[in-house]
Amino acid sequence: MPSVLISQPAPRASLAMERAILEALAYSDIFDHPLQLDELHRYLPIRAEVEEVPGALESLRGQVGMKDDRYFLTGQEEIIEIRKGREARSRKLLPYALRYGRILGALPFVRMVALTGSLAALNVSKNADFDYMLVAAHGRVWTARAFALLFNRIVRRFGHTLCPNLIISETALEWPLHDLYSARELYQMIPIAGLGVYRKLMMANEWAKQYLPNCSHDFSRGNKATEVATTLKSLFELPLRGVLGDPFEAWEMTRKIARFSKQPGFGEETVFNTEVCQGNFHHHRKWTREIFQEKLDALTRQFESPKERIREFV
Repeated sequence: MPSVLISQPAPRASLAMERAILEALAYSDIFDHPLQLDELHRYLPIRAEVEEVPGALESLRGQVGMKDDRYFLTGQEEIIEIRKGREARSRKLLPYALRYGRILGALPFVRMVALTGSLAALNVSKNADFDYMLVAAHGRVWTARAFALLFNRIVRRFGHTLCPNLIISETALEWPLHDLYSARELYQMIPIAGLGVYRKLMMANEWAKQYLPNCSHDFSRGNKATEVATTLKSLFELPLRGVLGDPFEAWEMTRKIARFSKQPGFGEETVFNTEVCQGNFHHHRKWTREIFQEKLDALTRQFESPKERIREFV
């Protein structure tokens, strides 16, 4: 985890808390997203009680500002109004995203659906797409994707776009990259369908607690996650099971990977194989890491000490 030095003298525990607060705010500042007290506590990189945070914030006057019960790095007060506008827009879009997510959960071979991206964080900046993570039945990642994209063709007639940017097999639940970016993505997602698989997903990624030890499953953001219905789904899946479905799965994967390989951004943050379809062509992880490091470097220069230095973002 990255670390930031604070200049004023303080007991060691207080110093660690102050660093953690600045780190959490620096990360959220990338997305113009000031944090309320409970959110700030949730995304601290150290274990703490929420009651410990206000005292540390008092020590950070001059480095941390507060307006309308939201905290931000000093000089970034304008992001308060940005967040209010984005949150209002997000709350209008969220019911549509949840409704579409439940339908996605009813499609053949889909075992879990979760809303991800800026809408899951209630931080939609423009006419954002609805980003989803899907967990598919083993051996049917690309078939599940095909059904999801077919449904998207229908949804686009209503002015919305569904983006199943990450689809993984139910046998590949552990995130391959263990870092702050992945931990935030895991804990910000909103589970919609397949609650049992969602719980397995979070258990398979308990490493995320190393980065965000105060986070837990959050079912409080206007959604009642459900289990995926199985009886009717099984009937629809029957024609594409076993040897009947294997050729289609292989054909769909081969032709899509061939197409993706020609797109700009292919390779660095994209993963396409039998168990994972991850289409991050825009390198969100890379630019988030770089901007975060720049913000932490700026804080370190402001409160520099020869005895301590910033650690790299991992």
